[in-house]
Amino acid sequence: MNVKRPLVKFVDWGLISYVEARERQFEIQQELIKLKRENREASLKKEAIHRLIFCQHKPVYTLGKSGSESHLLLNNKGLSEHEVEFYHTNRGGDITYHGPGQLVVYPIFDLDYFKNDLHWYIRSLEEVIIQTLDVYNIKAERIKDFTGVWLKSPKTSNKKICAIGVHLSRWVSMHGLAFNINTDINYFKYIVPCGINDQDKEVTSLENELKLKQEFEQVSKEVLIAFQKVFNFELINN
Repeated sequence: MNVKRPLVKFVDWGLISYVEARERQFEIQQELIKLKRENREASLKKEAIHRLIFCQHKPVYTLGKSGSESHLLLNNKGLSEHEVEFYHTNRGGDITYHGPGQLVVYPIFDLDYFKNDLHWYIRSLEEVIIQTLDVYNIKAERIKDFTGVWLKSPKTSNKKICAIGVHLSRWVSMHGLAFNINTDINYFKYIVPCGINDQDKEVTSLENELKLKQEFEQVSKEVLIAFQKVFNFELINN
């Protein structure tokens, strides 16, 4: 028996401010929630169109709802000197950095069409990046109690290459993941990334690991391919 796959529209927003992206995400999320409500109230079967959004942000620190502002190590003057913004946000997790060279992915999915399980959803986002890194012959893993994607080493620090923070409303997701491709890792020196103080954990990028600046668009294509494999959806490009 053929099982109907969710319909997902892919959108690339390019370089966009964090605030604008957050507002646009919220609008799309509310559209899916409204459709869910209408389908239930009127017993409709109108198909939901989910979104998979790729973008990059101008330099910004964002603090999740469970985070501590003490994990930002710059005052307002320091933020201005480094030309980086700071915002509180409603995703899970603590503080992180977004900037050029980092692929930020915002899946706006109604998990009623996938699986109503937050743990499964986060593990699936991690799996997307794990499969992508495998293309580059990099073995990535999960670390118990630490969300995200890591490169583990018995001799050196465990290195985080992808951060994940999501928000669900009526099982419709927003926010997502941040994958360091050609990211300027120096910005992470001014925060306690994800609130993790452990000396055996640091942040890395694909460029750092391969010792070569990467073709951003090609890596993004690999991420998109991995999303299709992991979430098993039908892609709509326009």
